[in-house]
Amino acid sequence: MRRIGLAALILLAACSRGAAPTENKSAKTATGLEAAAIQAGVIPDPNDTDITGLYARDTDRVCIVPAANAYRIGVYVAYDERENCGGSGTATRSGENVHVEMDGAEGCGFDARFEGDRLVFPARVPDACQKICVHRASMAALDVDRLSESVSEASTLRDGKGRLLCAPAG
Repeated sequence: MRRIGLAALILLAACSRGAAPTENKSAKTATGLEAAAIQAGVIPDPNDTDITGLYARDTDRVCIVPAANAYRIGVYVAYDERENCGGSGTATRSGENVHVEMDGAEGCGFDARFEGDRLVFPARVPDACQKICVHRASMAALDVDRLSESVSEASTLRDGKGRLLCAPAG
């Protein structure tokens, strides 16, 4: 009798499970706790938040400011005075994806992920991105948090040589 009860319990548990949820990669919407937190205003909705701002973590910095039909982006990754990356480019946004194209490094284009107040670069960036880096420095896996949403603060970001990184292209 005990075996029949255990088998019935296992069968009942198996039947009550729904199908595994599928994720639509092109239009990700928040679910569960994330959706509740967004609705309560605890965390920002990445799809409704502007990417403009100054981002940082340790010695790494990113600026993003509006430009005609896109954004200007500046990246400065400093391992030390001798090993760093610094450059400017354009960024376009589609949902949580931010496509980055770096100036002066043809072929250095990749998709970063925007998570509300955080910007995450991919773990692998094209080899062409090494053109804006010195020695073994890399922009790969750069992960920065937004410090400010101010255009004027973001516009003041400079690289190790003192160049403004989010100045208009020209």
